Amino acid sequence: MLNEKQKDLVKATVPVLKENGEALTDYFYKRMLKNNPGLKETFNMGHQRSGAQAKALAGAVLAYAENIDNPAVLLPVIELICNKHVSLNIQSPDYDIVGENLLHSISEVLSIPMDDELITAWGAAYKQLADIFISTENQLYDERKQSPGSWTGWRNFIVDKKVKESEEITSFYLVPQDAQPLPAYKPGQYITLRVLVPALGIKQPRQYSLSSSPADNYLRISVKREDARTEGQDPGYVSSTLHNSVDKGSVVELSAPAGNFYLLNPDTNNVLISAGVGLTPMISMVNHLLAEHADPNFKPALREGINAGTREYRALKKEIYFIHAARSSEVHALRKELKNLASQNDNLHVFIAYENVKEDEVPGKDYQVKGRLDLNALPAAYLPAEADYYLCGPVPFMQEQYRSLISLGVPEEKIFSEAFGTGGLHL
Repeated sequence: MLNEKQKDLVKATVPVLKENGEALTDYFYKRMLKNNPGLKETFNMGHQRSGAQAKALAGAVLAYAENIDNPAVLLPVIELICNKHVSLNIQSPDYDIVGENLLHSISEVLSIPMDDELITAWGAAYKQLADIFISTENQLYDERKQSPGSWTGWRNFIVDKKVKESEEITSFYLVPQDAQPLPAYKPGQYITLRVLVPALGIKQPRQYSLSSSPADNYLRISVKREDARTEGQDPGYVSSTLHNSVDKGSVVELSAPAGNFYLLNPDTNNVLISAGVGLTPMISMVNHLLAEHADPNFKPALREGINAGTREYRALKKEIYFIHAARSSEVHALRKELKNLASQNDNLHVFIAYENVKEDEVPGKDYQVKGRLDLNALPAAYLPAEADYYLCGPVPFMQEQYRSLISLGVPEEKIFSEAFGTGGLHL
C-alpha cells in the first residue's frame, strides 16, 4: 500500500521526470528488450526506432506522478492503454518484467541505490498502477471470452483480397483461417495485426482501424504505406511488409477487435471529421449507420412501433455528415465507395477538402473546397446542434478541429476523438 511519505517522494520526482523522462524511458526500453528479447514481438520496433514509444511512456509516467494522490483522473487514459495491452495479449506476468526493469532503470539513470527509499516508493507506486491495469485488462479478457466469435491471443487470418485504394493506401480483406464466425465488434474499433518482418527477422504488431462493417463476413483494414519521407528515415516495418510482401492467400495473425473509440449512438445525427487515413474508422461507422437506418427495417422505428413510410418514421431517420480532408484525390482512399454510398442514401452528406486539385476536377462534384479544412467556413447544415462529433487523424489536425468545434458551440461532451500512433489528443 502506497503511504503518504511515499506519495510525497514520487511527487518530488516530477521536476526530474520533466527534464529527463524521455532519457529514462528510452534507457528502460533498451534494458528490458535486451534482457527479454522475446518481447520484441510484442513491442513495435518502429516506435522504438523513432523514440515515439519512449516519449509516450515518459508522458504517462509523468502524468501518474503528478496525479499520484488521485489516479482516478487518469482512468480515460488507462482505459485507452488497457485496450491496446489486451490487443497485444499482454498478461499479468509481463507487469513483473516491466516493474523490475523500470525500477532498475530509475536506479541506474539517476544513480540511486536500489535500497533507497525513493526506489521503494516508486516500487509501491508502480504496483498500485499495475494492479489497476491488470484488473481492467482482466475484465476486457473476460468480455472477449464471453463474446460469440471473439478470441484471446492471436488468430490466423487469410488475405482474401488486396485492393489498392489510392496512391498510398491499400485495403486487405481478411477471413479467419478456421472458418469460424467473427465477433460483432463496434464500428470504429481496431485490430492488432502481427506479421513476420523480413528486415528484422521477427514478427511485429501494428494496430489498424477496421474499415469494414460489423455486418460483413470479413475484416477489412485500409493501410497507408509509410514511406521514408526524409533522408535517413526508414519506412514503416509493418506497412511496408503488407504492401510489398503480403498478397492474396498470405496468412497473418490478428487479435480480436478492441478500442474505446467507436460509434456510441446510431439514433442521433452523427458528424464524422477525418483527415488522411483517419477516415478508416469513419467508413466503418458510416456503413453501420446506413445499415441501422436501412428501409424497411429501420430499427428505432421497429423498437418504437412506428410504421414504415409514415411521417413519424421518416422523422426518426438521422443524418450522417462525412467531412474529410486530404492532400489530393490521388491519396483519398475509399473515395468511390463513399461516393456510391452517398448517391444511394439521401441522409449521408459528404464534404471533401483537397489541398491540391487537378484541372479536370469539378468543385461541388469531386470536392467541396480547395485548401485546408476550416470548420468555421463550413455550411452550417453540416454542423447540426443536435449531434455527436467524431474526430480521427493526425494530432495537429484533430487539435485544430476540436478548437473549432468548441468555438462553434459544440459541447465538449459531444466530441469524441481517436489519434493514430502511440500518442493521444493533447489539447
